[in-house]
Amino acid sequence: MSLEHVIFEQIDAALVISFNRPNQRNAISAAMMKSIMEKLTEIDTNPSIRGVIITGGYDYFSAGADLREAPGLMSSPGTAVEYMTLWRRFHRSLEELSKPVIAAVEGFCLTGGFELTLACDIRIAGEGSSFGITSSKIGTVPGSGGTQRLPRIVGQSNALDMLFSGDPIDANHAHRIGLINRLVPKGSALSSAKQMVAHYATRAPLSHKLMKRAVYGGVQMDQQSAIEYESFIVTSIYQTEDRLEGINAFLEKRSAKFKGK
Repeated sequence: MSLEHVIFEQIDAALVISFNRPNQRNAISAAMMKSIMEKLTEIDTNPSIRGVIITGGYDYFSAGADLREAPGLMSSPGTAVEYMTLWRRFHRSLEELSKPVIAAVEGFCLTGGFELTLACDIRIAGEGSSFGITSSKIGTVPGSGGTQRLPRIVGQSNALDMLFSGDPIDANHAHRIGLINRLVPKGSALSSAKQMVAHYATRAPLSHKLMKRAVYGGVQMDQQSAIEYESFIVTSIYQTEDRLEGINAFLEKRSAKFKGK
């Protein structure tokens, strides 16, 4: 893989991960996924990075999996399992990261690229962007969380409508059904994501870490079990330095200086 296919850049408190395969519409290869997972492991405990932004180009966020390599990687049941496991590990690494992960989308965001955004915590999109899973057009089924994460985000009927039709929806529609958190002027998704990370960086990093754990763990449980899980997580943060600093800063009417401890 060319190192230029995925670019890592720390900008203030944000790690910006940019897809850079314009001639392939930012198709995602196995090597790209492995490279990103390695980077996420590297920065997970880096206190200078408070959020991760994944973005693509002006016209394409990503068209999905690299279809030039996928047939070879799925040539047998064994290799197919390995390939799909890689996708699941890739998406899980985003959900398990201790920091907020934001997808900043411009242009087309389709199938595997779209499923990637579903594994991000927050989705920002520029006007004119579009989202879709085209599996029904080619006789397949989404295999990277499209049938599971999508209904949890937009509701069962909205998800099935998108899956059945295979047609992309525009950013305005995506915003109305809650698929994207913020709709911004075309070309400003990345700058808006940077502003969000800068704002998040003023908050307690341990809070972010445990909030993610509570949300992603809790949605797998019944409500009562999830509330009990939440209570357990709350008690684990009470004796931290950041919690004490946050309370003292509030009482003293000053900005808190969190250390992630």
